[in-house]
Amino acid sequence: MATKVALGYSQPMTFAALRLVLTVLCLFLMMIVTRRSLRPPPLGWTTAIGLLQTTAFVGLVMVALHSGGAGKVAVLTYTMPFWLLLLAWAFLGERLHGVQWLAVTLAFAGLVLVVAPWQLSGVTSSVLTIAGGLVWAASALVVKLMQRKHHVDVLSLTTWQMTIGMVPLIVIAVLTYSGGPEWTTGFIWGLAYTVILANAVAWVLWLYALRTLSAGAAGLGTLAIPVVGVLAAWLQLGEVPTLVEGIGMVFIVGALGIVSARGLLAGRRRPSPADEEPLVQPVTD
Repeated sequence: MATKVALGYSQPMTFAALRLVLTVLCLFLMMIVTRRSLRPPPLGWTTAIGLLQTTAFVGLVMVALHSGGAGKVAVLTYTMPFWLLLLAWAFLGERLHGVQWLAVTLAFAGLVLVVAPWQLSGVTSSVLTIAGGLVWAASALVVKLMQRKHHVDVLSLTTWQMTIGMVPLIVIAVLTYSGGPEWTTGFIWGLAYTVILANAVAWVLWLYALRTLSAGAAGLGTLAIPVVGVLAAWLQLGEVPTLVEGIGMVFIVGALGIVSARGLLAGRRRPSPADEEPLVQPVTD
């Protein structure tokens, strides 16, 4: 939502480059303050993550937001968990187990109702956003594969992948620059929010979640975000959700409730290792 507001005063690539440069400066400052090593993680893995998670994902979503509704883009981005479930099944050997199927079914049905593919407007924006969700899922897969081979500090990985990933976006921003941004109150507020919370804090938390949870569990947990996105677009931008979208959001919240309740019950009872299984199970047969 803050991004959509800021894009009213800036070209998408200019804003993307500016927010990434400021975020990277904040992250390096955090590394210095916390006395972490400034040595980058394994460069091959980090470069792949940066090009997917920062260059491709941020670039695609910025362009989509510039031409599409904030609420719709916020929801379509979160086709990511379903792409990630497929990738985790194919490359990590993870599969759904028991009641988890109900959670995934509810979440998918809710997402379909919110997206309403039968009445999509702005096809280009929708395709770009879905592509963004796919490359985000691919970056999460690379993170999980990397974590199988290396123990990497989350803050360091976030900082360096963003540093590498922002370079192509800066080049594109310079080549396409035609003026601006307008340094209004709305732009400054949107920039500050995206730099500190949406970039620096959120990506550190996301990579931490990938380290501590299975790929499927981490992905499904992000489905709370599009619900917030639709509601925020309603309150701030006047993009009123329909009844069907409201039902879809209820389905998504219900799915997240199932996932959370299962995790809490497993944490309280702990009678056997089965209760501590992640949302997506490794294939053993």
